[in-house]
Amino acid sequence: MSVIHLNINGKEVQGNLGDSILDIARANGIEIPTMCFDERVEIYGSCGLCVVEVEGIPKLLRACATVASDGMVVNTNTKRVIENRRTALELLLSDHVGDCYAPCKQACPGNTDCQGYVGLIANGEFKEALKLIKNKLPLPASIGRVCPHPCEDACRRQLVEEPVSIAYLKSFVADIDLRDKEAFMPDMAPKTGKKVAVIGGGPSGLSAAYFLRTMGHEVIIYDQMPQMGGMLRYGIPEYRLPGSVIDQEIAIIEKMGAKLINNIKIGRDIDFEYIRKENDAVYVSVGAWKSTSLRVKGEDLPGVIGGIDFLRNANLNVPMEIGGCVAVVGGGNTAMDACRTAVRLGAKEVYVLYRRTQDEMPAEDIEIKEAQEEGVIFKFLVAPTEIIEENGKARKIRLQKMELGEEDASGRRKPVPIEGEIETLDVDLIIGAIGQQSSLEGFENIEKTKKGTIAADENTFTTNIEGVFAGGDVINKGADIAIKSIGDAKKATDVIHSYLEGAVIPYRRPFVVERHHLTSEDYKDREIIHRSPMPHLSAEDRKYNFNEVNKGFSIEEAMKDAKRCLECGCHDVFECKLFNYANEYDVHPEVYAGEVHLREHDDAHPFIVRNADKCILCGLCVRVCDQVMDNGAL
Repeated sequence: MSVIHLNINGKEVQGNLGDSILDIARANGIEIPTMCFDERVEIYGSCGLCVVEVEGIPKLLRACATVASDGMVVNTNTKRVIENRRTALELLLSDHVGDCYAPCKQACPGNTDCQGYVGLIANGEFKEALKLIKNKLPLPASIGRVCPHPCEDACRRQLVEEPVSIAYLKSFVADIDLRDKEAFMPDMAPKTGKKVAVIGGGPSGLSAAYFLRTMGHEVIIYDQMPQMGGMLRYGIPEYRLPGSVIDQEIAIIEKMGAKLINNIKIGRDIDFEYIRKENDAVYVSVGAWKSTSLRVKGEDLPGVIGGIDFLRNANLNVPMEIGGCVAVVGGGNTAMDACRTAVRLGAKEVYVLYRRTQDEMPAEDIEIKEAQEEGVIFKFLVAPTEIIEENGKARKIRLQKMELGEEDASGRRKPVPIEGEIETLDVDLIIGAIGQQSSLEGFENIEKTKKGTIAADENTFTTNIEGVFAGGDVINKGADIAIKSIGDAKKATDVIHSYLEGAVIPYRRPFVVERHHLTSEDYKDREIIHRSPMPHLSAEDRKYNFNEVNKGFSIEEAMKDAKRCLECGCHDVFECKLFNYANEYDVHPEVYAGEVHLREHDDAHPFIVRNADKCILCGLCVRVCDQVMDNGAL
């Protein structure tokens, strides 16, 4: 067989006479993308991805269908080739309907594979489920208890009846693992000799330490509080998240080799510049520990405290004068934690004051319901205008009655004062729980935003200082949910790892195909199976103590709930060439927006799902049936 010589991308290679450009490139380790090629069948060249440039030929050639000739000079990755491949992919994807990832995973700020671990739980594979979770989330027992679960808000099972209990299932498998003498430990890469300091031992800092240790880097965490955990420990009451659970999850990170140092405040006990000089990189995740001001006259009086300060004091067992009547201003989960904590600390009357109605409250429905069961009184459509002093202490709060007007930027109807409608409430303690802010003393050289947070790049988490990264509640928009802080840590540590290896590689959200057109009509044939109820303490059994309210699922309850999953995401996404190429070539199929065909699926065949919405018109299935299986099919 005659040997021919080619130059591909500047590399001299050889092949056999009669071989295609694609054959010779692959034989020499040069990758040319293709989706319709299969060596068992005749060349078809329908996908158009394998195009290349050949010197002396003005048009692009399909590498799979072009026979190579001696002396040919081929370029496989020129700008023209890449743009042509991108266009081909965008055209394919413009009418490609499906879900690369399930909506639950898409909605999770930590990018946890909810569908994956729920499916493993359904099959009783609890250890494997835990391992999958810990690829993205090092604190599942804690987060499963407290996360407001945007994954469940996106769960399509609610189009049948209710979403799958994704968060509870997370803590279910995590608790099983923590009870095991052989609790899961991730594999760790060989030591790199690089040192990273993490400032702040909350969910973001602890997660950063976990991921950096798996990469082989030496890690030290500095934290200002007596124990690690940040807001998980000091901002969430024990009845929702026991400290013993946090301790066990932190112990695993310490066992991995992370060094934990508490009671160290930057600017007071140690200088930030010293930490910079002693380490190859720094990750700042000090959270948001200041309560937002109520902005009313009298809020500086004794007897007024911020929600974050109140919860921190309660968790530290700091003596506080509660009195008989407590008023909590706010409508979020911090307000619910504060009012329910006040009940447990002995207040006889506890009010929640909120300027909108219950329907607009950002707090979770279960938190509102359980607070009401515990005797908390909700006063809606009122806003504080003044705190009144008696004998040197806050004793009354003046409230402006409100009504709802037009929608504001948040999509909720804006509260509008009703002229002349004022009431006064006698109180012993006022707790302001309307938001959180960061305190950045000791970090003066780091650039700040107008909100007073650290200005960090959204994709690299870099700050204005070389080698200093930041994430979690302390950056940009400020306080968010804990899983968002953990998601920041995962993305940031990947960037830090690349930085330590010599180049900053930004995080890039992958392109995925999503379905948005589904309604309950699409699931009308599904059996109604309500979610497993979470066993919990009654109001009378829980309101006078800090015992954990939720008792957790049994194995039977967990598996039953997990089996309700509709398995929305594509099972083949990890082997999908279309998905991989779409992200490699940074596609934007919306430029070809137009009519999208929504066709009926046929899964009557025992092994094959016929789904024309995912067909890319390569013809490979027809050709394999005809030429390989000798069985004509359409």
